[in-house]
Amino acid sequence: MKWSEICIHSTNEAIEPISNILHETGASGVVIEDPADLTKEHETKFGEVYELNEDEYPEEGVYIKAYLPVNSFLGETVDEIKQAINNLMLYDIDLGRNQITLSEIREEEWATAWKKYYKPVKISKKTTIIPTWEEYEPVSSDELIIELDPGMAFGTGTHPTTVLSIQAIEQYIHADDLVIDVGCGSGVLSIASALLGAREVYAYDLDDVAVKSTSINSKLNNTDKFIHVSQNNLLDHIDMEADVIVSNILAEIIVRFTADAWNNLRPGGIFITSGIIQAKKQLVMDDLEKNGFRILEVNEMEDWVAIVAKKI
Repeated sequence: MKWSEICIHSTNEAIEPISNILHETGASGVVIEDPADLTKEHETKFGEVYELNEDEYPEEGVYIKAYLPVNSFLGETVDEIKQAINNLMLYDIDLGRNQITLSEIREEEWATAWKKYYKPVKISKKTTIIPTWEEYEPVSSDELIIELDPGMAFGTGTHPTTVLSIQAIEQYIHADDLVIDVGCGSGVLSIASALLGAREVYAYDLDDVAVKSTSINSKLNNTDKFIHVSQNNLLDHIDMEADVIVSNILAEIIVRFTADAWNNLRPGGIFITSGIIQAKKQLVMDDLEKNGFRILEVNEMEDWVAIVAKKI
């Protein structure tokens, strides 16, 4: 089979919504090429190391690449992707250059080339994320290992928004907590919650691919007996009393269910939100406070923000 690589030249802000569009249109694998990765210090206290080729990166913005089968529907699929990306402007998402190019790639190249971007990464003091095909020896007895299969195109959990979310989860989740993960994606936040002692995690996503991905990854990590995965639109029709709600999703989406988050948290419960671009930080903070939350922490990494709030 022949494959076509679609490359969208866009912005950091648009990475997650465009990636979601690509997933929904049948893309098999997504690669992000951000020039900031070339200049940031990879020898961090968490030990992240990559070998990168600067010729593969744009001078500004980011490349979002995905792979589509070359068939009679390819033209229609690309048109659908273009229209869906342009519709993101309705949500005030900066698309940058918004240039889309196509190139043919051999299947054997596609099947292995994208794996070079995914290596074991220690993202916090406790947690290391590894792709399923990589061998890894823990460096300490209390190291938390999360194994992910990015074959469903949700990545390996090393995006700054995920790192910020897991660091907050490590700080605020306690043994026997009940957790809700809104927009579970690959399931990495649900898995981290379960491994850190949550007695039950309810993971919701509107995308059936995300539901399947969370189910697969929870089994890989032997957490499936603690994680209940189902298809749902945010917190619509959900009624429970959680200790912690986590959501790594767009700022514009977070503010649509802040009131529902309040209603589904016990008094004193914690709401961890991420996926927030710097320009939308105040929007989310104002909405949280309007709905009765108290802001506990605002943590930042690169252009991204995570906010921890408490129901008071």
